Amino acid sequence: MQKLEAEVVASIRIGSDICLLRLKAPAIAATARPGQFVHLRCGEGLDPLLRRPLSIHDSGDGELTLFYQVKGRGTAWLSRQHPGSKVDLLGPLGRGFTLVSGRRLALVAGGLGMAPLFFLARQARELGNEVDFFYGARNSRGLHRLEALEDLGIRLFIATDDGSAGFRGPVTALWEKQLKDNHYDRAYACGPRPALAAFARLAAAAAVPAEVSLEERMACGFGACRGCVTALRDSRGEKYYENVCTGGPVFDAAAVCWEG
Repeated sequence: MQKLEAEVVASIRIGSDICLLRLKAPAIAATARPGQFVHLRCGEGLDPLLRRPLSIHDSGDGELTLFYQVKGRGTAWLSRQHPGSKVDLLGPLGRGFTLVSGRRLALVAGGLGMAPLFFLARQARELGNEVDFFYGARNSRGLHRLEALEDLGIRLFIATDDGSAGFRGPVTALWEKQLKDNHYDRAYACGPRPALAAFARLAAAAAVPAEVSLEERMACGFGACRGCVTALRDSRGEKYYENVCTGGPVFDAAAVCWEG
């Protein structure tokens, strides 16, 4: 883990409340893995007190790219930073996705769950994998960076709840349709918890090894406060609790207690 002052290279608003931030952070970019996150101080001094965890959207050439939604004071402050500004940064943090090579992979993203999966898709393609990327949102306005995704050399499948783009319905239903006629060696997902629970059930039924990136509120970001625990089951079926920030945010989908 590195702590540094990262310089803002670019800050771009790509939707009404969606931003893309590029930071110059060579020490973190050199070791970042898909699925990991960074912890940012989003404000002056200690206001707001808590840092904000953001998934690493992409990494390379000494830069980190973050993709996030403006939700409160902290992210609103972050969205106002301009090239040359400095942002206090900790990272890379957490456990990332398991990378493989030469396989057929399914990546399933719900809404902002696209954030960590973009980085995974790029690295997966560089490792010679065939990637089917399933991307869902409430409507077409919730779909972002479609051209950038297609430029990765993936097969992109779109779903919207209202049918304004692509398949009408949840992205997990679209993936379920593809599972009927296609085999995947591994699957990965990030998005709202109900969508992840559905994804995990489908993966288990199809005997596809699967990992999920959990979206949980975090405080310290490195396991000291126990504020982001999630329930898991071990190989014997025994229930236990793990910090999402250190044990995850990526977990084996079959190990997560989706019922709570």
